[in-house]
Parts: sequence; structure tokens; C-alpha cells
Amino acid sequence: MDPAQRIKRYKDDWSELELLLGALDNIRRPIRADDIDRLTVLYKSASAHLSAMRTEWPNDSATTYLNHLVARANHLLYRQSDKGAGRIRSFFGVYYPSLIRRRQLFILIAGALFLLGMIAGFASVWADPLNVHLLLPANIANSIDPAATNGPRGDLHSPLVSTEIFINNIRVAIITFLSGVTLGIGTVYLLAYNGLIVGALAAVFMQAGESYVFWAYILPHGVIELTSIFIAGGAGLYMGYRFFVPGAYARKRQFLQASKESVQLLLGTIPLFVIAGIIEGYVTPSTLSLGTKYAVAGGTLLLLALYYAYGLLRERSAPSDSSIR
Repeated sequence: MDPAQRIKRYKDDWSELELLLGALDNIRRPIRADDIDRLTVLYKSASAHLSAMRTEWPNDSATTYLNHLVARANHLLYRQSDKGAGRIRSFFGVYYPSLIRRRQLFILIAGALFLLGMIAGFASVWADPLNVHLLLPANIANSIDPAATNGPRGDLHSPLVSTEIFINNIRVAIITFLSGVTLGIGTVYLLAYNGLIVGALAAVFMQAGESYVFWAYILPHGVIELTSIFIAGGAGLYMGYRFFVPGAYARKRQFLQASKESVQLLLGTIPLFVIAGIIEGYVTPSTLSLGTKYAVAGGTLLLLALYYAYGLLRERSAPSDSSIR
């Protein structure tokens, strides 16, 4: 049966489970045995439905709804054995890579928007170097000094920092995410504009013959920073998408559910920004050779890929762990 038929057939059971969970979460008395018995029956039934939905329609809104519902039931049943560090490990070790997989289309679209802006910025400045003053804020355009790359390696980072290529990246990510409430329009603009800045700067340094040096001082921290911004941007785009395409549920409910999931995507980027900040503070401005810095960039990319693959493998080996507890 298709998702609509499955929803129609099992909607009453799912609604009962949702109501029971809400009641058990809010009560202050001890949970009765009959509550646990009924919760167990409904939980097992919903888990079976979720397993089937994941196999046949992994990206359907009903699958997402069931995933959260089963996660809530799982948490309530095992809350005493699932606290603190265990929840954090479960979130980052299994659930977060799974969430990225389910929203990878929107994350890829975010990356594509950034890339399009980058290409446009590069092409414009390459055609006419004076366009850099039209495309970039004055504080960035007036502080670019590719000639400084001929100085001591310890001073090389100064002109790059002054350009503020990745100004307050966590702020950028949060604003990009929050722009999703503009139905994705603000998110699209911010992604394209930030790409425009990087592309324009890349053209300036390439025209000066310093492209190799430029990217050596951008990529070590930039790989992780841009990945985080793409994830945050994808979260914002998903919110906008769910407003226009609510699926089988009411528009408000679907938008709120998408917002909750998108916040989880955003929260997962915080450790990435911390790591990127450490690299930017200690590796990027260091006197390490340019080749070593490129190696660091490649290493961060490899680690991100391994983390993602590891999380998906754990999800497949233990499906019940892929939900937030």
C-alpha cells in the first residue's frame, strides 16, 4: 500500500500512541503497568510500520513523523538507561548522520547555490577587476592585498583575515538557517551572496598569481566551515519547502515538524564550527608549509566522509538507534 493508504489505515493507532506519550510525559504520578502494556503494544506496532516505510518510502513525510513518534516511545520506555553522555553519543553517532542523509538533497542544493554564486563572482571579477568594488563590501574590497603573500608566512594570514571571508561563521549559519522562515528566499540569497564573495576573492588572487597560496589559507578550516554552512542552509531550505509542500498532514503541523528537525541539523553543526575555529586559529595562520595545509584540508574532508559513513553503517546495523532518544 502507498503512504496515503497506510496513514489512513493506521492513523488511529498512531494518534493513540501520540496521545499516550503526551499524557505520560506530563503526568507526575508513577506510570501504571497498564500504561506500559499499552505503550509497548503501540510502540511495537509503530516500529513495524516505520521499518516498512523506511524500506519503501524513506523520504516521505509520514516516515519522518513515524521516526519521531517511535523515538519518543523508545525514550519513554528506556529513559532510565539512556541519559547524559549516552544521548549525546546516540545523537552524533547515529541520528545526525541519518538526518543528514534524509535531507541531503536540500544540503546539496545549498552547496549548489553557493557554488553558483562563487562562479558568478569569479567570472565577474575575472572579466573586470574593478567589479570587486561592486560585488564586495567596502571593508573587504579595500583591504585585499595579494602582494602581502610575498611577505613572511606569519604575515600572510593578515590580508586574508582582513577580507573577513568567513566573518563570524556561526552567525552566518544561524542567519542562513533562520532565513528559512522567509520560505527559503533569504536562505537562497545568503548562500549565493557568500559564494559570490569567495569567488570574487579567488579571482583577485588568481590574477595576482597567488591562487595556490590563497586556497592554502582557506581550505584547512574552510572545508568544515562550508560543510556546516551548507547543512544550515539545507535546513533552512527544507523549512521553506515544507511550507509549500506539506504532504499528507496540515501545513502548520508539517512546517513545525520540519522546523524541529531543521533545528537539530543546525545544532549538529556546532562541534564542526568549534573544530574549524581551532584549525583557523592554530593551523591557518601558522608557518606550516602550504603543502601541509592542503594535507590538513584533505584530512578534514576524509574525516567528515568517514564520520558520515560510520553513522550510516551504525544506523543499518541498529535501526532503532537512528532515532533521537
